[in-house]
Amino acid sequence: MKALVLKEYMKLSYEDVPDPEIGDEDVLIQVKACSICGSDVHGMDGSTGRRIPPVIMGHEASGVIEKVGKNVEGFKAGDRVTFDSTIYCGKCNFCKAGKINLCDNRRVLGVSCKDYHRDGAFAEYVSVPYRILYKLPGDVSFERAAMVEPLSIALHAVNRTPVMVGDVAVVVGSGMIGLLVIQVLVSAGCSKVIAVDIDRGKLDMARSFGAFTGLKADEADVEKEVFSLTYGKGADIVFEVAGINSTVNTAINCVKKGGFVTLVGNLSPEVKLPLQNVVTREVSLLGSCASSGEYDRCLNMISTGKVNVDAFISAVAPLSEGAMWFEKLYKSEPGLIKVILKP
Repeated sequence: MKALVLKEYMKLSYEDVPDPEIGDEDVLIQVKACSICGSDVHGMDGSTGRRIPPVIMGHEASGVIEKVGKNVEGFKAGDRVTFDSTIYCGKCNFCKAGKINLCDNRRVLGVSCKDYHRDGAFAEYVSVPYRILYKLPGDVSFERAAMVEPLSIALHAVNRTPVMVGDVAVVVGSGMIGLLVIQVLVSAGCSKVIAVDIDRGKLDMARSFGAFTGLKADEADVEKEVFSLTYGKGADIVFEVAGINSTVNTAINCVKKGGFVTLVGNLSPEVKLPLQNVVTREVSLLGSCASSGEYDRCLNMISTGKVNVDAFISAVAPLSEGAMWFEKLYKSEPGLIKVILKP
């Protein structure tokens, strides 16, 4: 089969590779669409340590089942499916408790690190365990289904947070995940959703998705504006979706006493925490990692139009052109958000 292989850092090659094998509980999927994740772009240069070459990246995908293992139940050849990016064991205590994102034996498709190597979906075919599969509604295209994984991250973050109808929410960082969080919060009934970013175009998108206002962090006094918009109280809930020191501090400074800050971004492995502010104001900090079984609900939200994923798709291109599109994304070319590659 043909695949887009990270041969060495900063070098992607479209080439022939062996077809993947399947075990008794696996399915072979003919990939129809696979979107380029920011983690793939960052992984291309070796900075994350999570894409050690050679590896086939790609974990946001959909396709058609080509073949099933002998122990597979509930799925058959010809089914249109998407699949979780997390390969969980289903046997550890976390999996048994439904917290599959915390699986002790967790692996991620398209990741090659010091602990494991698992080829992903920038290929004509990919092999995955059937337990991570989800059938596609008839009105959800393969391209839209390739957007379920990032939406599931946003929905999981909101699910981790005690959201009440009428809450005022702040989302610090209005990249794609942040914009998806905004859409989910609007759908959940928040009275005001305040978007924060340094990119005016992203703030415009946030407003188009229902945000009450957008604050440009390098021009506005974000904390002052948030407290003004909440009559001096502060936001009920805040989502931090960047993961650097300044944005984490902004998130904490915007929340009300006794409020909740959910940390989604992790661009920096460590940040300085305003400990006294958190302790004396009794702020609850929540971490949110990946997703944990939200795919079906995400597919429903896409199918019913509660969430718009089409707005993020900047280009759909052949997998053979993948190296070029990776380079464009790596250089942060204007106007590019999500590129979907089709084998």
